[in-house]
Amino acid sequence: MLSLLLAAANPATDAQGGLVQELVTKFGIDGANVGMQLLSFSILAIVLYVYAIKPVLATMDERNAKIDAGLKNADATTAQLAEAQAQAAAQLKEAQVAANKIIDEARKTAKELSEREAAASTERAAAQLAKAQQSIELEHKIMLEEARGEIARLVVATTERVLAKKLSDSDRSSYNEAAARELTTV
Repeated sequence: MLSLLLAAANPATDAQGGLVQELVTKFGIDGANVGMQLLSFSILAIVLYVYAIKPVLATMDERNAKIDAGLKNADATTAQLAEAQAQAAAQLKEAQVAANKIIDEARKTAKELSEREAAASTERAAAQLAKAQQSIELEHKIMLEEARGEIARLVVATTERVLAKKLSDSDRSSYNEAAARELTTV
């Protein structure tokens, strides 16, 4: 397009001569002005590209890189979160298993302790019962001895009355021994 304009500005190169000249005159195109404007526009385009467009493109690329890194970081964080949640769930499950094991052991220990205490109580009760039986037997023997002595005294007293005479100490002791022998056989 520029060559067409330059050709239009130079009437000697134009074969038709009059038509191009007429257009250049009609539109008021000046080749030097057009060239200067083209040069100014080119300089402006280069300056804008170097100082405006290139930094903006670099900033956009940097932001895109940051966004991509952020997305990758978010994906990695999501994966870490899922892994952390899985580990937490596993640790929670392990803690539950350990707690159940501790509870079972505590129950078992409590049951064993209860059984030991019950056995000890039974033994103490049996020992007290045996002591009570021994005490009863001892009291029974003492009571029998006292009853024998009382019966022997009554037999002697009754015999004295029946015979109406006083017995000597030797007679009385022989009657007492005889009565005691008979009572022991009963």
